[in-house]
Amino acid sequence: MRGGSNRNTGLVVTALLLSAGVAEAHVGTGGASGLAVGFLHPITGLDHVVAMIAVGLWGAQLGKPAIWLLPITFPLVMAFGGFLGLLGVSLSGVEIGIALSGILLGAAVLAEIRPPLVAAAILVGVFAIFHGYAHGAELPPGENALFFSLGFVIATGLLHATGIVIGLLYQWPWGKITVRAAGGAVGAVGALFLWNALA
Repeated sequence: MRGGSNRNTGLVVTALLLSAGVAEAHVGTGGASGLAVGFLHPITGLDHVVAMIAVGLWGAQLGKPAIWLLPITFPLVMAFGGFLGLLGVSLSGVEIGIALSGILLGAAVLAEIRPPLVAAAILVGVFAIFHGYAHGAELPPGENALFFSLGFVIATGLLHATGIVIGLLYQWPWGKITVRAAGGAVGAVGALFLWNALA
């Protein structure tokens, strides 16, 4: 288990270091500025916020080991997606993918869907690519890509933690209703963003 955790940490660090290479084309302001801008990027976008909270909600609802596996999988894969965005790799349907993440993750929580752990991790990982790509592609000119990436990964982790804290209410009958209602709200927000993306 510890070996897997170390391997995952190594993958994140590798992705961020790779981003540092891209950063050479964007270095301008200090690290603190890039970190702050990157941190604010996910939490100022409602589509990102609801999907990332839903990952924590779903993980808590599924219980161990999903409660920690899903919130680890998302930022790991998201860092890779961010790297693709920083490189300018073409990826179509990003906004649709982000909106669908809210709809499907919210629906999973609302309907108490319990797929095999691997399937849940794959679903979360696929959506993480779209979120990460959006962050990486929207790196403000002059900001340090490495610190920007660290910022949005940290913010994502905090949003997952928020979802987990809410999801822990699931152990009580009234809490189940609350958590499922939160999933429904996430799905509704995702549907709104999908409507806007397709309009």
